[in-house]
Amino acid sequence: MGIIVLIEDDTRIQRALRRLFEGENYEVQVLNDGVNAKEATSAVGVEAVVLDLMLPKISGREVCRSIKDRQPNLPVVILSAVSEVADKVLLLELGADDYMTKPFSPRELLARVQAAIRRCNRMGVKPSAPKGFGDVIVDLEQMEVVRAGRLVSLTAQEFKLLRYFFENPTRVISRQQLLTEVWGYESYPTTRTVDNQILKLRQKLEPNPTEPRYLRTIHGAGYKFVPEG
Repeated sequence: MGIIVLIEDDTRIQRALRRLFEGENYEVQVLNDGVNAKEATSAVGVEAVVLDLMLPKISGREVCRSIKDRQPNLPVVILSAVSEVADKVLLLELGADDYMTKPFSPRELLARVQAAIRRCNRMGVKPSAPKGFGDVIVDLEQMEVVRAGRLVSLTAQEFKLLRYFFENPTRVISRQQLLTEVWGYESYPTTRTVDNQILKLRQKLEPNPTEPRYLRTIHGAGYKFVPEG
């Protein structure tokens, strides 16, 4: 097994999760705050990050955003005492792969971390060649998007969503399916965050975002990616 980076300032949780992951033959590196998160998560062999949302010095949100900007395929599972919908939506948009609210079941956390690792490994499979649609060229290996010869900046979550559409062309996909397959959530109180992410992709990649040609809405069903337009 590889390394789990645990960023958590509660010593009781540190001890419990160290025992949990070491019992599954993972190596555990514990950080009390996010100051050294960049170096720790960039090390060879890191398979996932378990990140407390409420940290001293640097907020868990900022740590999550920083990790996902650099390593979008590294799973990040959030621990939080906050359960409001707005905070969950924010975590999704930052690119978090899953979350659990405190108090939580250690065995369930282990299962979620392992599921996130499997999911991100699948998402990280390298394609054979760049893909494209219209005047857009997408290099999934290099994580670069070029439109009309100009580099387009996508967030980690936008890129994950675009990759999933390329893996499932012309398939009608519901909002709940996208939350499950891309974000890893089995249930969720709102799917509005999916609509927001689709809107952002359209604004960046569609010739006319108000009349999308490639990222189409299928009313009452979800979305469909049609690369031929």
